[in-house]
Amino acid sequence: MGIGDPLEISGSELVHILRTPCELFASGGCIVLDCRPFLAFSRAHILESRNVNWNSMLRRRSKSSVVCLEWLVADKSLLAQLRNGDFSPVVVLDDNSRSIRDLKSESLASLLLSALQSEVQSASTHICFLQGGFDGFFALYPELCFSPPAMCSNHLALNDSETVSGRKTPLYDQGGPVEILPFLFLGSALHSSRRETLERCGITAVLNVSSSCPNLFEEELQYKTLKVEDSLAADIRVLFPEAIHFIESIKENGGRVLVHCQAGISRSATICLAYLIHARRVSLDEAFDFVKRRRQVISPNLAFMGQLLQFETDVLCPYTVLDRENSGTAF
Repeated sequence: MGIGDPLEISGSELVHILRTPCELFASGGCIVLDCRPFLAFSRAHILESRNVNWNSMLRRRSKSSVVCLEWLVADKSLLAQLRNGDFSPVVVLDDNSRSIRDLKSESLASLLLSALQSEVQSASTHICFLQGGFDGFFALYPELCFSPPAMCSNHLALNDSETVSGRKTPLYDQGGPVEILPFLFLGSALHSSRRETLERCGITAVLNVSSSCPNLFEEELQYKTLKVEDSLAADIRVLFPEAIHFIESIKENGGRVLVHCQAGISRSATICLAYLIHARRVSLDEAFDFVKRRRQVISPNLAFMGQLLQFETDVLCPYTVLDRENSGTAF
């Protein structure tokens, strides 16, 4: 393809690149690809960076020493842009490796660098590796990194004395909706009924995953209702495609969507977990830990957890099949 060996750059060099106007680059400017685990990336990352994640399930099942970009980059639009050479430089980083020589051949950063060298179509694309990784960069330039506030005090206040109309408010109704992703919020029916709360969070759409909760602001917000009971007999998995499509449509239009059911514990939490598995290509365990840290009360019923496990297999197994086909390994 005409792309040479990756270049190693320091944190100060990355700062200079990030502060250089995009129009000065021949391509669409710099993009930073963060190879740390999804949960670590969620805790803190360089502003505007993107997470590249080959989760533990795929790692265990992989039989091939060659990994393609499609397995690593869940966002199809970003994948196409990378392959077309729309970005330069493309900066790869991990936790704290000091140089490319320190990378193990099976490390995600090493696999990503190899995939980029193999698949990027433009000879003008420069592939770089950040010396010292995220830890080194964050120590020197924390102002250029995103780090969310502590989740226990963000929105879901654990305050047993909180009351509404003189009565103690259930824990699941306390605080307000929690931010799962910048465009995705999770909460209860009470949260969905507070117009000032929705406005403060920038909510433009509501996904109502219940059988009876009303849509109160239909003249102001975009609504979608997916009726389902919170019972062991309910098939919530059949709603995943429609829910994911709705969330994606709101995201693409620059909006923010609140997903709620009655308590924000089981049905709406299940939908948010399914979205993370699909959109970020992470395991159910990773998605559950991620959401649980933000809204501690989540607890999908056992039937929903079983359906999520099957959905995880449906989402991730196609990449295992591709891996086996490419390596000549049969089932």
